[in-house]
Amino acid sequence: MRADRLVSLLLLLQARGHVTAAEAAAELEVSVPTVRRDLEALSSAGVPVYAQAGRGGGWSLVGGARTDLTGLTAPEVHALFLLAGPGQDVSPAIRSALRKLVRALPSTFRAEAEAAGSATVLDHRRWGRAAPVRPPHLDALQAAVVARRRVRITYASRDGRAGDRDVEPLGLVDHDGVWYLLAQTARGRRTFRVDRVREVETEAERFERPDGFDLATAWEEVSAVVERARSAVETTVTLPDDLVAPFTDVLGARYVDVVDQADGRTRLHVRADTPRMLARQLAGWADVVAVEGPDAVRDELARLGGALSAAYGS
Repeated sequence: MRADRLVSLLLLLQARGHVTAAEAAAELEVSVPTVRRDLEALSSAGVPVYAQAGRGGGWSLVGGARTDLTGLTAPEVHALFLLAGPGQDVSPAIRSALRKLVRALPSTFRAEAEAAGSATVLDHRRWGRAAPVRPPHLDALQAAVVARRRVRITYASRDGRAGDRDVEPLGLVDHDGVWYLLAQTARGRRTFRVDRVREVETEAERFERPDGFDLATAWEEVSAVVERARSAVETTVTLPDDLVAPFTDVLGARYVDVVDQADGRTRLHVRADTPRMLARQLAGWADVVAVEGPDAVRDELARLGGALSAAYGS
């Protein structure tokens, strides 16, 4: 839409102060003649833009004129862009609006707004019970991620022993209610559960993210390692073709692979972290699924069947 493009062009001028038609065309992904017509339209509409001819010329706003975009404060800007980071369920229209807002922000806000937009990822896959409350040190870590400041955290291991860690916080992930911090340490990149962080001390020293680092990609790498560890046991089953889709939906597509099909039945490989967990997932399908093995899974199914019979049999 042309109105959308005119707003984008005005905000681009406001952010950079001076642009050539070629630069604006590349930024807005349109032709140079289109940009020239849009600039002339802005001028005709009373927007104080003017052209400078000759070498080094271009277009500028008279006197550095600016459009007031609601008077957002720095914390409000951070919160807005954190909500629209990678992995969040945000429409393309909202992302487009935020890109325009970045160009219009004062330079003191702009870098931190862009950093906030890549500071958090949401992942709704479950790895157990979600944390019941928001971790107390989440806000401090979030601020450190956005500001690119090193922190010293007191971190408790699974057995409860706590120790200090000096880290460079790269990003935060909300994994179905459990928050994780991805950070660079002296021993390489590490992942920390935020609810195990006991203290946070933000340092004055700043750091730079590794070249090419992308939080969503890094989290997928961490997730793949965890998912493999949680899928150490595999069994082979068969069930009617028309039940493959609901079966896969319930158990999770990443844990089910189709092997072959014949005579109206489908053969599948199904994975879980332990034979008992796998048997519990299959028990609800016992009347339609045939489990070929391994014996450990079949034994667990027999145990579950005996327990159900003893509890509910006549």
